[in-house]
Amino acid sequence: MGCGSCSSGGCGTSESAVSGCGSKGTCGTGGCNKMNVFDWLSHMDVPASQRFDVVEVKFKGGRKEYFRNINQLEFVTGDYVVCEMASGQHIGAVSLQGELVRLQMKRKNVVINDDMHVIYRIATEKDLDKHTQAMAREMPTLYRTREIIREMKLNMKLSDVEFQSDNTKTTFYYSSEERVDFRELIKALASEFKVRIEMRQISLRQEASRLGGLGSCGRELCCSTWLTDFKNISTAAARYQNLSLNPAKLSGQCGRLKCCLNYELETYIDALRDIPTVDAPLKTKKGNAVLQKTDIFKKIMWFGFDKDTNWYPVAIDKVMEIIALNKKDILPESLDILTPEPEKSIEKIPGKLNSDLENLDKKYSEEQKKKKKKKNKSGKNKNHANKPQATASPATDSK
Repeated sequence: MGCGSCSSGGCGTSESAVSGCGSKGTCGTGGCNKMNVFDWLSHMDVPASQRFDVVEVKFKGGRKEYFRNINQLEFVTGDYVVCEMASGQHIGAVSLQGELVRLQMKRKNVVINDDMHVIYRIATEKDLDKHTQAMAREMPTLYRTREIIREMKLNMKLSDVEFQSDNTKTTFYYSSEERVDFRELIKALASEFKVRIEMRQISLRQEASRLGGLGSCGRELCCSTWLTDFKNISTAAARYQNLSLNPAKLSGQCGRLKCCLNYELETYIDALRDIPTVDAPLKTKKGNAVLQKTDIFKKIMWFGFDKDTNWYPVAIDKVMEIIALNKKDILPESLDILTPEPEKSIEKIPGKLNSDLENLDKKYSEEQKKKKKKKNKSGKNKNHANKPQATASPATDSK
């Protein structure tokens, strides 16, 4: 929703399904811009006296602010309105109104007071033309300002420029790792563009959210589509998830650790509560098994021996049993066979005294018998060799 032609189905929205305008996020009507909120209370009619008079308005880069609707104007989500600013006026799009605004302000701890700016009117064609002209000045101003920064040799990175709709103020968004003295820069910019200058320093994550881009997952950056709160991310999140501590793979477009490392962190922490900590190698009769990796959700730990290139999967229950056996100085046969085999003991049959001597006598007597048998066999072979062999005389024919 939010497109001015949604009621007629001009952007592909029908009563049965919402198909979108098909412009892949470059819709000029405001229906596909980032940080859109679905107003699920828009179909409910609330009396004008009970209607919440604060409206949420969205500006360039997904920035949202709250303004009072003191004139009780009727808005549709996506309408452009002229809002009051600290100096002058600015045009933004209505992103949310009604009771949902009250909930958003409560979540962000925004207090309603008399100093809150107001909405003057719905933007006219003349206001929109002036706003378009102001936006057309942003890119040339950005390039020219970067040239001035290089000439002054300032250690800062200018990422975006935003002109106010009435061309009275310009906000320059920059990032820097150190404190920058830009007093001379402001003087040069004020004389160059003839507007009021405001320098606003942003973090690298905010810079990436304003510029946008594609992540390593192939999707648009989370910070430029839906993520608004940037939480601290440490390398401990990667360790809990058994990820390799490679800065090239763990860093996002902003050069900091990826925000998605925190998405599944709580799930991994809950799963790790059942997995034992292996501080030392597991001792078995086959050798010492060193932990190589852990499959957290399958509850399997992989171990490898010192001089073996293969890894062996072991269930968590067996790992805990092996650790308990090692604490008792018991070595299991291997990672699979935990119960050690009993040693083969020679059962001693009670017998007579000097039974060892009798066994020796039997042994030698058996050897002597074997020797006699061999001599007898060799003597018989010699006798057969000395006997004369009978030769047959040739037979003669008698006449």
